[in-house]
Amino acid sequence: MDRGTDRHGAWLTTTGELAEVAERLDADAYEAFASRFDGLSASSRVFFTGQGRSGLAARMVAMRFMHMDLPSSFVGEATAPSIAAGDTLVVISGSGKTPVSVNFAEVARGVGARVLLVTHQQESPLQDLADAAIVIPATSAQFGGTLFEESALVLLDSIVLDQMNRRGTPHELMAARHTNFL
Repeated sequence: MDRGTDRHGAWLTTTGELAEVAERLDADAYEAFASRFDGLSASSRVFFTGQGRSGLAARMVAMRFMHMDLPSSFVGEATAPSIAAGDTLVVISGSGKTPVSVNFAEVARGVGARVLLVTHQQESPLQDLADAAIVIPATSAQFGGTLFEESALVLLDSIVLDQMNRRGTPHELMAARHTNFL
């Protein structure tokens, strides 16, 4: 049976694609991108944005930054403050040219904030605005940008794990910031 047509084969295809992205990701580019999060403090504000499913991944990562006690917001939420000089905007955009995300990056740059980009395009309008970018090599059997969106979440979650280790943030401390409205 074709690897992608039976249920288990679809699982193997999806996880295999993620593993391939991890192997193909440029380690030096990852280090350069991940290092941009070093030195963030409890007074450093990090904003996340993305449209569609990229936005869902951005929301999940913003939550983990909050769990690490780093002020974080998702752009467009009613409780998101204005961005200012010294803040960081993390943009997830597969195409690198999503108009709303380009506008947000222009606003961030205009006030002196840093712009970080997660994309799968080597060149794009957002690349031109970004202080640092990581390109995810995502070619997939899955629909649309699914592999990119999955990979963006895994990549940014790996940065959360790295920052937890660098900051000495124990799971218990993060759990104390996890919702208790269950």
